[in-house]
Amino acid sequence: MVEIKMKTRTTGATATMAARGQASLRTETGGTLDVVTSVSDPGFNPLDLLYSSLAACLVLSVKGAVSRLQLMERFEGVSAHVTGDKAHDGPSRVEKMTCIIRIGGDYNEDERQDIVRLAKELCTVSNTLTYLPSVELVAEKL
Repeated sequence: MVEIKMKTRTTGATATMAARGQASLRTETGGTLDVVTSVSDPGFNPLDLLYSSLAACLVLSVKGAVSRLQLMERFEGVSAHVTGDKAHDGPSRVEKMTCIIRIGGDYNEDERQDIVRLAKELCTVSNTLTYLPSVELVAEKL
């Protein structure tokens, strides 16, 4: 069995938006990003950020899985393409997400499946989406 060690770092993000203008994000670690709202504007909207978070976590987790399975010598790279289908009924939400993971390297089908299976276990974002966290909203004066 593969031992999984967890490293932690400060996490969180703050979104701000003035009466006029776009929303912007700032992470606890100092990253910044503007958020677009128009369907024709290039950039990230909230759903893009959701899909991007899952895709990024999966590629990092694949590399971690390859390392833990001692298959690094054949690893050439990885890509994850994430899309989603919005629900047609009920609350506004994504009903289904599809993740296509392409792993570069001389791996057979069983090895690729083992890598993806372990990567899913390692991916915090995938686990969070699978095991739905509670969401608590607190209203305060700005």
